Order: sequence, then C-alpha cells, then structure tokens
Amino acid sequence: MKTAGMKRRTRAAVSLFALTCAFCVPALAQTADTQTGLPVPRFASLKTEKVNVRGGPSRTHEVTFIFTRAGLPVEITAEADNWRRIRDAEGSEGWVFHSLLSGRRTVLVAPAQPERSFPLYASANADARVVAKLQSSVLASAKNCDGRWCRVSGQGFDGYVEQQKLWGVYPNETID
Repeated sequence: MKTAGMKRRTRAAVSLFALTCAFCVPALAQTADTQTGLPVPRFASLKTEKVNVRGGPSRTHEVTFIFTRAGLPVEITAEADNWRRIRDAEGSEGWVFHSLLSGRRTVLVAPAQPERSFPLYASANADARVVAKLQSSVLASAKNCDGRWCRVSGQGFDGYVEQQKLWGVYPNETID
C-alpha cells in the first residue's frame, strides 16, 4: 500500500523525468517508448478556441491557465495515458487531454521578437521578391519545410520564411 508521502515522491520523480525529457534532442527522443508510439518531444496544435491546461495528467488537477486561440502551436514534452504535457512559445507548461490537440502543424513567426516584422518571400531564397511583411507572433500553417525554409500560409498570405524565425518547427526539421 502506498502512503501519501510515497505518492508525492513518485509524482515528483515522474515530473522530474518529464522535465528532463522536455530538453532531450528531438532526434534522440524519437527512440523513446511513448503511449502513442510517436516521438517526444514533438509539435502539435490546439484544436479548439478554449483549452484548459492542468497542473497534472487528470481532470482532478487544477486548471492552471486556459488557452483561447485555436491552432496555436504547442510542443508535446511527455505523455501519460490520454494526457499530454505541453509547452507554449512563452515556456508555459501543463497537461491537456489528448483530444484537444491536433497533428496539424502550425507556427508562430518569431514570437520572442515582439514589435518586429519579418519578410515573407515568393520562393525559398533571401534574394526572392518579398511578398509581405509578417508581424511577430503571426499564426500560420506550415505547408512544408526543408530544414532551412518553410512555406507558410495564413489569412491573406502564402510564401516562404526562414525556418529559424519560426516557433513550431525544430531546427533542420523537414515537413512534407
């Protein structure tokens, strides 16, 4: 029989393990066993406008904050049954029920560089024609990425952005 102290230590060890794994290199993490068989960490997006983020992997844990933007990219850093530990572009973390997440890849344009704009090119080349300027934190769908450039689209725009300026894809990651 587990005592309350043993349960707390077990939860602390699991939390420490999850936190440690959150910083694993994605290529190495792909070899880890997960509930889904998918690599951890990995990116996903929010399915709905309202997503409760909890302090632990169950409905009995308190809601620590609420996302209110469908399509927002999040990084899945751990899995526990039907729950996923996620992190947003600002570094906030918590647990959400798996059905609130989508495999659809979305990105934010340079969220860490507020009040700046970034060129959207007609092709994957810095010498290409600039078709628009995207503000920091603009949400876009990631159509494809070759490790250096991503084709992104959103409301009223479609073009290429340097991959390093996006949050929601890993450096050198390819997306077809």
